Amino acid sequence: MVDSIVFDEERIVTTSEQTGDDWQYSLRPRHLREYIGQDKAKENLRIFIQAAMNRNEALDHVLLCGPPGLGKTTMAGIIANELGVNFRITSGPAINHSGDLAALLTNLSDRDVLFIDEIHRLSRNVEEVLYSAMEDYALDIVIGKGPSARSIRLDIAPFTLIGATTRAGALAAPLRDRFGVISRLEYYKPEELVLVIKRAADILDIKIEDKGAMEIARRSRGTPRIANRLLKRVRDFAQIIGDGVITDRIADDALLRLEVDRMGLDRTDRSILSTMINKFTGGPVGIDTLAAAISEENDTIEDVYEPYLLQLGFINRTPRGRTVTRAGYEHMGIPYPEN
Repeated sequence: MVDSIVFDEERIVTTSEQTGDDWQYSLRPRHLREYIGQDKAKENLRIFIQAAMNRNEALDHVLLCGPPGLGKTTMAGIIANELGVNFRITSGPAINHSGDLAALLTNLSDRDVLFIDEIHRLSRNVEEVLYSAMEDYALDIVIGKGPSARSIRLDIAPFTLIGATTRAGALAAPLRDRFGVISRLEYYKPEELVLVIKRAADILDIKIEDKGAMEIARRSRGTPRIANRLLKRVRDFAQIIGDGVITDRIADDALLRLEVDRMGLDRTDRSILSTMINKFTGGPVGIDTLAAAISEENDTIEDVYEPYLLQLGFINRTPRGRTVTRAGYEHMGIPYPEN
């Protein structure tokens, strides 16, 4: 019998930003030369920024895609800093009406950067206002109602819109087509995360050995936000059960106490694998059935828990449902059924 699964509201290895992550703002780089990883996207943006500055024009609108926690907001801030302009930040759910967007746009100065996080969650009415603003630097405003209603066009300063999304496919095609620069941020390699961790440790005045940094990097699920969060938690263990220096032994002991195993899986991930193996003989199991078995929403499984298990190759998606792979069985220490 499988134990009931308890899903914590804030998992230590979640890629979503938590309420206690405000301290990470001080770790964000301010220039492209300080930004670690994402070399292809970074080099292209460097060229686009320099070209726009040479022409004395606003940078083309930029769409940043990729999983949460990889640095999309940080990259947007760096772009504004490299351009030497003001940086205004908001999010898709925060813009409820077209008037809210109009207020933001009319307050922008020449070549300013407006950053909209979760841009795929903009309402349809707001999107329609954004089309003319992005393309013609103008706002079409309707005054009055009924037969006396009339439309006027209000010019706005040339600006750069930077949109960030974790679900590029959910973005409306007319909006997506208006972005001149589309950059996708990829998961980090452990070697890159070691550099991120050592940079953060230097800023926070934490003593850490190379092997200790690699031990944290391997369990950070390719995400800098998780790496910084784990670094802060491991520091506490190093101060109390060690001599203040994060070694590989201290990092391994601390993360095992936090129930983060050597592949970066936490208790929830392992419970999902255990449920699929023990209740459904490894699958295939449909998403609805799996969601009911673990008392969780379908979207939460698909968006939060499943991506990393797929990335590791521990589960597969098939037309008949999800299945646990041989690697998943081996990680759980359960013999793989050859038949």
